[in-house]
Amino acid sequence: MLEIVAILISFFFAMNIGASGAAASMGVAYGAGAITRPRNALILCAIGVILGAVIGGGEVVKTISEGIIPSSLITIKIVVIILFSATFSLFLANLLGIPLSTSEVTVGAVVGVGIAHQVLYVNNLLWIVMFWILIPIVAFGIAFFVIKLLHSFHFTKKYTFEGKVVTIILIFAGFFEAFSAGMNNVANAVGPLVSANILTVSKGTIIGGAFVALGALLLGRRVLETNGKKITKFTKIEGILISGTGASLVTIASIFGIPVPLTQITSSSILGIGIAKNGSKITFQQRIVKNMLMVWLISPLISLTLSYFFVKLFIDNDIYTIIVLASLFLATLGAISLMKATKQEKRTVHEEGGGI
Repeated sequence: MLEIVAILISFFFAMNIGASGAAASMGVAYGAGAITRPRNALILCAIGVILGAVIGGGEVVKTISEGIIPSSLITIKIVVIILFSATFSLFLANLLGIPLSTSEVTVGAVVGVGIAHQVLYVNNLLWIVMFWILIPIVAFGIAFFVIKLLHSFHFTKKYTFEGKVVTIILIFAGFFEAFSAGMNNVANAVGPLVSANILTVSKGTIIGGAFVALGALLLGRRVLETNGKKITKFTKIEGILISGTGASLVTIASIFGIPVPLTQITSSSILGIGIAKNGSKITFQQRIVKNMLMVWLISPLISLTLSYFFVKLFIDNDIYTIIVLASLFLATLGAISLMKATKQEKRTVHEEGGGI
């Protein structure tokens, strides 16, 4: 029974990955007008995801399944805990409307299990976290300096970049980004199943890729519209820069088996372009950017805490640790509520002219 539950959660998680991160990979090409019909964009996305998972997804699957904690530690119960913790964290981010990295919440959930059992491959984890920090910085730097270079030579003003060749390159860049998403993100859904010997690596990448692709086809329309047309507009050359940079960096990481945050990489490229064109003051004053940075920081911690809590609750039956975690959670909620009340009181005093 638990095995069926684990498989269902895994496939549901995979479909949500396709509906969010994978579908977003074609958003730039669709928003820039290189692909006019959303259905065509999602079909290309689905094909790219499946090819990426089958051709190059195995290394990241191995990392998720055995590179962070020993595979011998993974039981059916642990698989359910990891997948549920990651899925719930992703669900919270979706409620806030913030794009979230499935790699971060999945790794966070696995780490929570490792901490609960006091078995963790710390060196491998530090290597992964280092990539999480460095790759978005590299993406930001590439986008920033390329746009600055183009503007310094007035390159973007001399040419409109509306030719068929540029359009084809942009479509290929979007497809390449979907391919890289398949290489990297499918592992998040099927890696725990592989570690519990429910699926082999080859079957996991094929089945997982199929469900991610299915999620993009059936549920990805809204994310495609949002990323492509409702956030901001890009020229085709900027779209090539965003998709091409993200896809290249994620592919390189996938070859080495490193799960990396595709959404952060793409968003970092967008920030780099925005700052290069408008300045840091305008870009970083936007509330959505601040919210995204905060969610990226706390999301792995949320899934880590959840998986640790569930291990203590359902496997170790450690009531004392559960009481401490529950108390910490309530204290955190109280502190947040107190901070909001204090800010509101200061705002009210200021508006009403209170004081001595």
